[in-house]
Amino acid sequence: MSAITQAKRIVVKVGTSTLTYENGKLNLRRMEALCKVLSDLQNSGREIILVTSGAIGVGVGKLGLPERPQETERKQAVAAVGQCELMFMYDKLFGEYNRMVAQVLLTADVIANEHNKRNTQNTFNELIKMDLIPVVNENDSVAIDELVGNNFGDNDTLSATVARLVEADLLVILTDIDGLYDANPRADANAKRIPYVAEVTDEIRRLAGGTGSNRGTGGMSTKVNAAAFANEAGIPCCVMSGADPKSLYRLFDGVQIGTVFGTEKK
Repeated sequence: MSAITQAKRIVVKVGTSTLTYENGKLNLRRMEALCKVLSDLQNSGREIILVTSGAIGVGVGKLGLPERPQETERKQAVAAVGQCELMFMYDKLFGEYNRMVAQVLLTADVIANEHNKRNTQNTFNELIKMDLIPVVNENDSVAIDELVGNNFGDNDTLSATVARLVEADLLVILTDIDGLYDANPRADANAKRIPYVAEVTDEIRRLAGGTGSNRGTGGMSTKVNAAAFANEAGIPCCVMSGADPKSLYRLFDGVQIGTVFGTEKK
């Protein structure tokens, strides 16, 4: 667990299902707790980069829509509304703990183009030097288009990409389940959590199954793929429940929670 307890630069990804209620509106108690814990971890000397989902989900709630839209154009519009609300709340809640945030919206060409990649890395490095907390999201209002491969597809993949861009020591993915299980825990009462995965194999991918909640785009499968992508760069990844953000303290105290993928950074 030394790779986790000693991690200095940490990318934390939080999913839509963690940030919102079933009706799509923000879970303010949980969001406030998350901002408090991340602010405290930054105060302790760690460097925090937050990758957040939720723009479309929050937009759905703010606009009072009965369900997540299916049409691309409508998703783009709802994301634009939700992104404003999301950043307003992050700015307000982090500000309560004397922490300043900076919004970073990314599209997939940040890794496809070497020039854009270097510029993005420079931006992250300057924000971190300034002791700010970058809040990262995919630029959903422009990235969801008909050109295949021009968007990340989910923020789990985005978080692993950011971890590699900033050369993080650790990626933490907060979700609505407390790790990878050897069977579907929602259907099998005897399912057991797998505490550690040394390498993502085809068997591990099969265990990950399909999609997640109806408010987000990713399930355990995308998280396992993101962990594998981070591991390729020698970055360990912990997938854990985001229901109680204070569990992050336990993680960094060396308590085994969630599922840890990969080994120490090479």
